[in-house]
Amino acid sequence: MGLVERVGGRLAMALLLAAPVAGAQEGEGDVVYVPTPQHVVEEMLELAKVGPADSLVDLGSGDGRIVITAAKKHGARGLGVDLDRYLLKLANDNARKEGVADRARFLEQNLFETDLSAATVITTYLLPEMNQKLQPKFLALRPGTRIVAHDYDFDSNWTPDARKVMDAPGKTVGEPGKSYIFLYVVPARIAGEWRSQVRHGRATVPYEFRFDQEFQFVEGMARAGRREAKIPEFRLEGDRLEFTARLNVRGRVVDHRFAGNVKGGVIAGTLAIGQGAALHQQPWTAQLVKAGEMSDGTGRPPRQYRHLKQ
Repeated sequence: MGLVERVGGRLAMALLLAAPVAGAQEGEGDVVYVPTPQHVVEEMLELAKVGPADSLVDLGSGDGRIVITAAKKHGARGLGVDLDRYLLKLANDNARKEGVADRARFLEQNLFETDLSAATVITTYLLPEMNQKLQPKFLALRPGTRIVAHDYDFDSNWTPDARKVMDAPGKTVGEPGKSYIFLYVVPARIAGEWRSQVRHGRATVPYEFRFDQEFQFVEGMARAGRREAKIPEFRLEGDRLEFTARLNVRGRVVDHRFAGNVKGGVIAGTLAIGQGAALHQQPWTAQLVKAGEMSDGTGRPPRQYRHLKQ
């Protein structure tokens, strides 16, 4: 279901994934129910690859369907927050009926004040202006946290990592008969300057990197000794990165394929230099020297239009 509530004098859509109930009753506050098909709920969880190791937070949980489905079908633990006491009681009753009350909890809480730090998956059904208000909070979460937004994206240059359109017969909110699902994966912050040391035979060569980052998209420059090369744009997958730079080392231009995971101010992984019989692989680490700012793409066209002439 969708929950309509007044925020700052304006109507705003908040998440309420509830089953249609005959003679549906309004809970406390200014709320209106709109059914959301169960198959859309299930696809949201599939798209986020929810599993037993996950901790899910549903912002505006309604009758608890998304949290209960995550617990029952995927073995996850979940927390639903809502301000409607009738719906909270309904959600807790449903969790007990489905035998997942030990893994599905529901609290009376404002979604903007909810602690999301322990979440690995977050689900929302919010209008773009509410998503924008929450976006800084989402981006501050641990890299790899998955956010699944139903119908409304973040209305910014934060491009979804995955998107799906589904038929939703009987649905009247948003685009009637259709549901849109957007998946975002919180990226690590790597904007700035990094340094490392790379072995070449018996010698050790200093390497430097400058990364410019716009959400999960990164590009920049790499330097080996005195030689510099462009790092083509690559996509972060949470804290995972992989990129290639063609660098001149000892008079030869060779491919350098970097791969690793970001944890705080350290990237740890592997470096493969060359190809074929001349391929050499070694451990690789880089340390953050100077942090930069993650760009939000302000002043630039949305990413899907950047190939067009301005």
